[in-house]
Amino acid sequence: MKDHQFAIKPTKFSQMLKELKTIHFYNDQLAKLKPAKLFKQLLLRAFANEHSKTMKLVRLHDYMATPNQEADEYLDQHDNLSFNVFYNVALELLRFDVDYDFKLSDPLKCLKKSNLPYIHVKNKAKLTAEEVLKAWYLLLNTHTKLGQTYLDELASAGYYTQFSDLPKPLFFNGKAQPVFDTRHMIHEVVYVEAPLDTDHDGKRDLLRTDVIRPSETNQGVKVPTLFTANPYNLGTNDRIYNKMIHNVNVPLKHKQPNHYTYKDVESHFDPTKNIPAPRKIRKTSKVAEANCYAGGLTYELNRYFLARGFAVVYSSGVGTFDSQGVRSTGAQSEVVSAEAVIEWLAGNRTAFTNPVDNIAIPAWWSNHNVGMTGISYLGTLTEAVAGTGVKGFKAGIAEAGISNYYDYYRDSGLVIGGEDCDLLAEYTFSRRKSAGQYHRSKVLWHHQLKHLLKGEDRQTGDYNQFWDNRNYLKNVHNTKASMLIVQGLNDWNVKPRNAWNLWQHLQNVPTNKKLLLHQGQHMYVYDLQSLDFIDMANLFFSNKLYDVDNHADQVLPKVLIQDNTKPQTWNTYGNWGHSGQKVTYQLNNNQLVVGESSSLPLSFQDHLDKKTFKHYCDYHSAWHHDVFSEKLNPMSNNRLLFTSDQLKSNLIIDGAAHLKLRVKSSSDVGLLTAFLVDYGKAKRLTTAPQYLQPQRTTMNYQYQKMVVKDYKYQEHPTPYKKIVTAHLNMQNRHNYYRVDDLKPNQYVDVDLEFQPTFFHILPNHRVGLVICATDFVWTIRGNQKIRYTIDPKHSQLILPVYKK
Repeated sequence: MKDHQFAIKPTKFSQMLKELKTIHFYNDQLAKLKPAKLFKQLLLRAFANEHSKTMKLVRLHDYMATPNQEADEYLDQHDNLSFNVFYNVALELLRFDVDYDFKLSDPLKCLKKSNLPYIHVKNKAKLTAEEVLKAWYLLLNTHTKLGQTYLDELASAGYYTQFSDLPKPLFFNGKAQPVFDTRHMIHEVVYVEAPLDTDHDGKRDLLRTDVIRPSETNQGVKVPTLFTANPYNLGTNDRIYNKMIHNVNVPLKHKQPNHYTYKDVESHFDPTKNIPAPRKIRKTSKVAEANCYAGGLTYELNRYFLARGFAVVYSSGVGTFDSQGVRSTGAQSEVVSAEAVIEWLAGNRTAFTNPVDNIAIPAWWSNHNVGMTGISYLGTLTEAVAGTGVKGFKAGIAEAGISNYYDYYRDSGLVIGGEDCDLLAEYTFSRRKSAGQYHRSKVLWHHQLKHLLKGEDRQTGDYNQFWDNRNYLKNVHNTKASMLIVQGLNDWNVKPRNAWNLWQHLQNVPTNKKLLLHQGQHMYVYDLQSLDFIDMANLFFSNKLYDVDNHADQVLPKVLIQDNTKPQTWNTYGNWGHSGQKVTYQLNNNQLVVGESSSLPLSFQDHLDKKTFKHYCDYHSAWHHDVFSEKLNPMSNNRLLFTSDQLKSNLIIDGAAHLKLRVKSSSDVGLLTAFLVDYGKAKRLTTAPQYLQPQRTTMNYQYQKMVVKDYKYQEHPTPYKKIVTAHLNMQNRHNYYRVDDLKPNQYVDVDLEFQPTFFHILPNHRVGLVICATDFVWTIRGNQKIRYTIDPKHSQLILPVYKK
């Protein structure tokens, strides 16, 4: 285990005592005790599951203070307490195993190796009482091997349940504590009236909204809300979706040239204009008429916060089960529907107890502060709503969110993959799950699908008004909420460009923003052993939604990036892609060189024989192997491969690399794919976290369990690793909406921008560049008889690099 805790707030000793006293780990009697006796009493109080003094002493007898003496005997026989004795017992409390994880003769070695926090003292042989209390306070905030703080482990075992005088909410080290009873949560359904009429029935769309709130709100406690806009939550249409996937084995077609400017493709459509008047409120109630089903509302981060005094709200949005309207995959109507829920939570919009009787129900339990959470579509809506600047939205954690749908379904004038907006709309149109709802909406819905298919324009792959309506980067300047952006650097679903563009647009926006880049694919990071992500989220939301003065803006790092060369290693940086340093390589035969490029043209073909083509279509891993392999294989004539000399020092690619090419196609169409590759035999990190502990850790008292994971070295070394990809339609060489003509066998200058990254290439490895046409995983696959020729004299690879 290598621990990284960024959410421990520096705290003055006087504040430590105050907080320890609040949670019953300190009082006037304890203040009079000698260090060893003080430590003993702290330990006995921590054994919450043992109710008698005898059982507590039995439990204490199970811990070793020195290599030869149990903790109870040592603490009874001594008044003084050494650094080693304290941390021997502390490591055992944190579930580290004696002799396997650490030696009782040297606990400091384990503390340093595991990167655990510990206090620095002048005299390790004799801790003062103040040092014991400081060490205990820090220990409560330290992670166990199961990936949670020791205090959270105590709380999960019922520590807080033995006290009736705890304040609600309760904060320790600036973070909300699980003192709310999750066994008696209130689950209810309301119907928020959105300023939309997407089904054109002459009435504003009502949105089913599921609320889970602490029962203590019925006694007057006001709580903030974590809202997740989750279109998948109430069902998906998997079978229909699978039948609709578009065929990608189609040829690339010549496009009619144009001279479009952005004004020609700018969308001004506002779904809130020319809509029906709000419903007339007949009366108001504080009591909902339906319960929501809690079993499906299982986002673990949200559940973690329920016990800590946060309400959790889910709404799937327009066009989903028990809501009205139609889906549109990322259009402004979906943004408005999520925004409407926040407005209700902030006291600025109406919701009803049912869809018929016009009985209004306010969020009377809410403190009007709202945060948003979620990954992928959920994170996308978090980012989109942030750009509205809606009142009440104070903070968002957006994981793998789409900042511009064009960058998700298209790439530089190319269609990417067989999925598209019409498929995702059908997939999430869960009104189909109700026979009655679908009967009433199916005619309109089929018309909507045709509208989406036309707007997404799979024929050209160009940027148009349809995509501009789904480009949230246009509104980033309106952001008022604090944002924590999380992105996987190996996420080829929602690719890093989405987080990169959002981060760059936020630089000049006067709001607090944080960025976390991990080495994973399309996944959450709350369950990683090496990172205190949940604690970071707690500090973040406690500050933004409860107004706790915990200095979250200063304590949490601005940019946090997981190292790709070492397990369980996280580093902080001042920014992403702003170093201003570059390394430029020229293309020389099959080499990347810093000096002169070669003058002889280099060429490759796109066409493959039918058998090989089908094999690559069916087995993407085989194509990946062959396109990157330096050995002779069926792709050898269908790609160019360049490598640098072995690096003499570390090279860190920081940002978006560019490949400038002078290139010609033998046809009037052209498709280019490029890869940056790390060549060098090594064990590399897995791109999916692996289970580390057989035990499940309980996150809340009698409520929630979680298995700890992390990224580990692969079992076997590999000769290379793909870093990032770039694609380009040669007719879109200036931008995504302007189409240039392309003449056969006529050179043009193009600039391929790679997906941004932060990637560490080790010494003795080589930088690799692979250029081909068809990407069998992402682009259309026409298998056309086209030959591409590159003029290396006017081509170069430009890498942005990080230097301290």
